[in-house]
Amino acid sequence: TKFQSQRREDDITIVTSAIMLELQEHCDIVKWIRIAYGGMAPTTKVALETQAALRLKEWNEELLERAIEELRNEFTLAPDVPGGMARYRQALAISFFFKFFTYVADQIEQGNIRRNRQNVCSLEHKGQKLITSQIYQDVPDSQPNIDPVGRPLMHQSGVKHATGEAKYCDDYNYADSLNMVMVLSPIACGTLDSVDWSEAMKEPGVRCYIDHHDVRDGVMLGHTYDTPIFVKDKISYHCQPIGAIIADSHEAARRGANLVKVNCTEEKATITIEEAVANNSYLMDSPFVVRSCLTHDYGDHDAVTDDWSQYDHVIEGSIKIGGQEHFYLETHNCIVVPGEADEFEIITSTQCLRGVQESVAYVLDIPQHKINVKAKRIGGGFGGKENASNLFVVPTAIAAKKLRKTIKFTIERFDDMAISGTRHPFRCDYKVGVSNEGKLLNVHALLLSNCGHSFDLSVGVMQRAIVHFDNVYRFPNAEISGRMCKTNLASNTAFRGFGAPQAMFACESMMNHIADDIGVNVNELREKNLYKEGECTPFGMHLQQCNIRRCWTECFELSDYETRLNAVNDFNRNSKYIKRGIYITPTKFGIGFALKHLNQAGALVHIYTDGSVLVSHGGIEMGQGLHTKILQVTARCLGIDISKVYLCDTATDKVPNASPTAASAGSDLYGLAIMDACNKINERLKPIRIAHPDLNWEQLINKAYTERICLSCAGFSTIHFEAVDFLKGKGAEMFGYCVYGTSCSEVEVDCLTGDHRLLRCDIVMDIGDSLNPAVDIGQIEGAFTQGYGLFTMEELKIRPNGIRLTRGPGAYKIPSADDIPRQFHIKLLKGSSNKMAIFSSKAVGEPPLFLGASAFFAIKEAIRAYRIDNGRNGYFRFDSPATPERIRMACEDPFTDKVPQLPEASSYTPWIAEL
Repeated sequence: TKFQSQRREDDITIVTSAIMLELQEHCDIVKWIRIAYGGMAPTTKVALETQAALRLKEWNEELLERAIEELRNEFTLAPDVPGGMARYRQALAISFFFKFFTYVADQIEQGNIRRNRQNVCSLEHKGQKLITSQIYQDVPDSQPNIDPVGRPLMHQSGVKHATGEAKYCDDYNYADSLNMVMVLSPIACGTLDSVDWSEAMKEPGVRCYIDHHDVRDGVMLGHTYDTPIFVKDKISYHCQPIGAIIADSHEAARRGANLVKVNCTEEKATITIEEAVANNSYLMDSPFVVRSCLTHDYGDHDAVTDDWSQYDHVIEGSIKIGGQEHFYLETHNCIVVPGEADEFEIITSTQCLRGVQESVAYVLDIPQHKINVKAKRIGGGFGGKENASNLFVVPTAIAAKKLRKTIKFTIERFDDMAISGTRHPFRCDYKVGVSNEGKLLNVHALLLSNCGHSFDLSVGVMQRAIVHFDNVYRFPNAEISGRMCKTNLASNTAFRGFGAPQAMFACESMMNHIADDIGVNVNELREKNLYKEGECTPFGMHLQQCNIRRCWTECFELSDYETRLNAVNDFNRNSKYIKRGIYITPTKFGIGFALKHLNQAGALVHIYTDGSVLVSHGGIEMGQGLHTKILQVTARCLGIDISKVYLCDTATDKVPNASPTAASAGSDLYGLAIMDACNKINERLKPIRIAHPDLNWEQLINKAYTERICLSCAGFSTIHFEAVDFLKGKGAEMFGYCVYGTSCSEVEVDCLTGDHRLLRCDIVMDIGDSLNPAVDIGQIEGAFTQGYGLFTMEELKIRPNGIRLTRGPGAYKIPSADDIPRQFHIKLLKGSSNKMAIFSSKAVGEPPLFLGASAFFAIKEAIRAYRIDNGRNGYFRFDSPATPERIRMACEDPFTDKVPQLPEASSYTPWIAEL
């Protein structure tokens, strides 16, 4: 038996084969054979015609050719076959038989077949020991033992997470609370004709139904007020909220919601970037753009030449990258508790308490000071809970106000994935002029993002994408523009990296294309164009403390790249169907928000008479270790043991107007705010310390209290920001600093099935003086793995009519434990102190994610080796993600040549839309 799935472990198969054979005694003649396939028909299908054709035939190359021809004819799939992947599934059927053919040849010792068909086994590395290393700089010997900064301390809630004691929103229960479930649109585009909830009201336990009638006229959500709370007439995406059922229990609410009858008129939906471009469907009339000519004054648009005849080489191309589901462990949920005089307490799983507070206040038409929003911790966010939380909290608050009852809304994964958006899919069209020496001279790029039906955070995503398209390379002349496509999808939103990974992926694909086209080594091409200290980006930022060349060089050394590259080449020369690839990928990531007002933070420090310290700040702990670092900063600033510091819930009544915990800026912003508060308290304590130098901490605080010194203080901080004018193309020093890194990945690919395994990864990361190496290395490992999922296996599947198929773990696959590289080595760059952030540290949350692309390009190198063996030389386009289907169909060979080509796209409706 053989099978192939999207992911090796815990996944349903795409195609399964079971083949059994008996040969006649003392010869290689087929006495009988049984061949059955799953995934090639609605039920398991036996290859009756192929079996008949092979009976009494000799087991040799001629039989193989006959079998392939018969299987091709017997298992032809229509281009619009349910499940899609028509050509891939047919190729798998042939490949599985070929694997069985060579297995039999090996058993009967047909040496000539074994020599010609070597290495057709599957990738099997189970049981291999994981080899890992973490290299970081120890704190200096002169640092006091009591000072926790720079030490690899465990996550402050690590034990609670492991034992299940950590409380999340859904763990809070209130007496007499009600539950809510939404009624969702069954179509992606059209008109809502009528809704009948009468049957739902007969369901035991159902209390009421709410919809747009419970919302003030014209009130919408979003920064541009373009997102309806409930559908009134126009339906814009599949599973858009139409109303909600409130009941005594979640189960009753679910039963009631299922009984609501929704009648609507369906219209043709715009789903893909190509459809949006053809329909001129954009969120804005004008594109965003940055232009630069570094040989002239910055921003001299006229100097950015369109005369391409002056360059030795001009390369044009296009590349696409799909979206990504956040798949946080804890789905969206909230509890809204009404109080007296329009007071509301809200517990919610969000990255932005202020956004929830503002939205609820606006929709309910009450002042913000009557709404207290809080969160102890949330179970992952990755950007998916920065803005989308309002889609769930606001309707809950409407119900709570209407019924004057506590409402609990726990969203099931099935609905969470349908209602909230994903990472933006992107397409990039590029044109680049290059010299014979491999120097980039002029780069033009158009970035197109699939935004969904409304703005959400798409403006910020596109702007960050534009200013990260250069990645780590100097473009002397550049014009980088972006258009935001409006489609009938849930509004795509923030996701770790915020548009930068998509843009950097396009840039690296472009560099790969250039190297193939002009015939140079891609690493030599990149080294010739890497930024140097002080050089200027296309958006006008001069790079200070530019450590990319150090990261690049040290990653080569850590990974032993040259030696392993030779070993990979040797392996590929001796292996026909299993190929390996190795690739090294750099990254640069600017830190800070793209809006000035978001680059601020507040904190609150209380010291009690027993010497214990209570800290609160505006940041959200979502597993990334922000609270742990804040405790370390507080302990250092006050000069006390970290055990004396406790961090309470994040809440709007403690720290108002907090920015979302995003942009990798949490430690920078809130660490500085805590430092500000502690410094103010230290100044107040200074006279007592001078007068009584022998007092310990507790005595000092008691003395300060008796002297009527305030032991509570609010802190505040801002970080650097300058605005780029994206409409006029004028640049600025947008970010305070950049984070750099480089990763090297080695993979093994089964070219007959498209399966692959990540063998080893080495990462060198510049994160300044780490506040906590244990937390930071964990973030690097997690970000890499999430990026690896983005670029290899995570695939959104949406029908051309907008119906979403990936609504849970059954259809959507993120990396599993089996996908972790067998060898995983992380090194933090030494001696890279950063004067722009707290205690010379650097941000770490988002920058490493793009390094997962090294696995993608390593896969492409393995495919390239196989294509060369089969006479397919030169550049080939390879879009992301590198799913088994894409890998196998890029591994063109005589077997894929046997699979019928798909007809013209206009002649059929594909099963899955290519976003």
